[in-house]
Amino acid sequence: MDLLQTQLAQTPRALKRGVSVLYDVLAIATALYIAFAIRLGESYHFSLAADLYTYALTTIISVASFIRLGLYRAVLRYMTYQAIYTVVLGIVISAVALIASSFFTDSFMPRSVPVIYVFAALLLVGFPRLIIRNLVQISDVMQGEKVIIYGAGVSGSQLAAALQLSPDYQPVAFIDDNKKLHNSSVRGLNIFSFASLPKLMERYQTDKVLLALGRTPRAKRHEVVKMLETMPVQIQTVPNMAELLSGRANLNDIKDIEIEDLLGRDPSLPDYKLMAANIKGKTVLVTGAGGSIGSELCQQIAQLQPKALLMLEQNEYNLYRINEELREYKLDEEHPLLVKTILGSAADEQLIARVFRKNAVDTVYHAAAYKHVPMLEDNKAEGLRNNVLSTWYTAKAAVEYRVDSFVLISSDKAVRPTNIMGASKRIAELILQAMDAKQQHTRFCMVRFGNVLGSSGSVVPHFKEQIASGGPITVTHPDITRYFMVTSEAVQLVIQAGAMGSGGDVFVLDMGEPVRISDLAKEMILLSGLQLKDEHNPDGDVEIHYTGLRAGEKLYEELLVKEECERTRHPRIMRSCEEAMSWDEVNAFINTVKELDGSESNEDIASLLQASAIHFQTQQPLTPQFRRTIQAICEDSLPAAQAGS
Repeated sequence: MDLLQTQLAQTPRALKRGVSVLYDVLAIATALYIAFAIRLGESYHFSLAADLYTYALTTIISVASFIRLGLYRAVLRYMTYQAIYTVVLGIVISAVALIASSFFTDSFMPRSVPVIYVFAALLLVGFPRLIIRNLVQISDVMQGEKVIIYGAGVSGSQLAAALQLSPDYQPVAFIDDNKKLHNSSVRGLNIFSFASLPKLMERYQTDKVLLALGRTPRAKRHEVVKMLETMPVQIQTVPNMAELLSGRANLNDIKDIEIEDLLGRDPSLPDYKLMAANIKGKTVLVTGAGGSIGSELCQQIAQLQPKALLMLEQNEYNLYRINEELREYKLDEEHPLLVKTILGSAADEQLIARVFRKNAVDTVYHAAAYKHVPMLEDNKAEGLRNNVLSTWYTAKAAVEYRVDSFVLISSDKAVRPTNIMGASKRIAELILQAMDAKQQHTRFCMVRFGNVLGSSGSVVPHFKEQIASGGPITVTHPDITRYFMVTSEAVQLVIQAGAMGSGGDVFVLDMGEPVRISDLAKEMILLSGLQLKDEHNPDGDVEIHYTGLRAGEKLYEELLVKEECERTRHPRIMRSCEEAMSWDEVNAFINTVKELDGSESNEDIASLLQASAIHFQTQQPLTPQFRRTIQAICEDSLPAAQAGS
């Protein structure tokens, strides 16, 4: 079988076509002889010149029709039913040519001979091609990895057809929870129930299951994944129909199960009026445009027909990458998009002022921030300066140049913060609330949510790397939980929330149920076809090491400072009812942050935050010297009545 495949692959295409034409010439002659022999009941010799002319004309017309119909262009390995139809049509034309040539040459031609000739020619011309095709495909299939397909619907049928033509995979059976399909077959593969999976794995010596669930809701996909997790199988999936139709993927782009399938909820449908309200026909500035949220913001904004998109980013490579990704929108002749890249930091006051002065900005999405908790705990002063001052400078410029809408990308870590990242985000929220109360033109709002899947520094890509290297997976605490959301949905909700803001709003996204990180790690191990190594299974593949909570890390994240919140017109966006700081308090804190020069100790920074009204929680006590400093600053900045209180 391998020898046949190798020889076919190495034979030049022109030589293959020449051999095919020569074979068809001989096959037509043989079919004609068989037709006469069957009709007459004895052998027949083409002795007369008229008979030879008939054969010659039939052969020439037949081969010409085969060439015209493209029979010799068909690759045997991928010969489809369309090619079989071509063979049948070509032979019918050949039979008509036989009748016509016998008429014009006045040769001997019983009326039943053309009919017999059709069947004989089909057998001699078409059947060998099918045999060779099947031999080549069987050879390919025998070399591929055996897989079981979960889902015998349209997607499953298409997947099986694609894999049967691929040398990489060998589909052996279907699994489906539809009882009506059991004991039937699709594409020559039998359909079994889920209970039959262990026997199928043993029979075919395979541990790989491919999900072909099409547009099945994510909740149902989650149920299927949870069932399969009880089996020692590797679960992979194929692109959905939207990706296939858009050309972003093809059917045999097989990949690991998407981690968002573990969330068990479908993304919400966007309200396009809200999506376009602050973007369509407007000049939009995105700070931190190269980050996980910022780059997704830019991609979605580009599709909403803004007048111009300004992308501010201090990382050169990230800015280059998102600019390259947006080139396709620049080429849209009907809705040309002006994209401008700005390399620099949002904490650079002069740069920010220049950006707003030179561009009539309508909408700002402020995503620029340092966000990695452990790193900021080691660099408290710089983390605080960057995140607080970048917000302050951008918000101040937005007011000065009369921007319509300003949206801050906040975090669930801002609620009763225990680390610099969360504290800086909470201060940023308070700055915007105070700014909103001080003026009337610019609408400030902030959107607070948890982790996004797959972002830089996220546990998901980190766990994947650890599993690929054989483990162990490192988790800080067995009970630590986090909220997760798909990046695209989070950004859609941010844009819609920004359109609903009336001024000073703190919007909170419905993140669903929190996920225990240790459970997420276990599921990712199982989805990779591996076994968890622990005291119950010492022979497993990957173990989990618990390293202890890091500095500033919480066991549980929260989304609300107070429990009071109200619903909005969007079912997954809530408006939090929280107290704001006065402008004098905010201004005093900003002045203190401006004076930080990096010489302050981490204890001093913690004391500064504890002295503020952001509910900062830390095990480090306030140092007496820093407490006196903060009190002096506040007494100088606040009115006498407030200072006395």
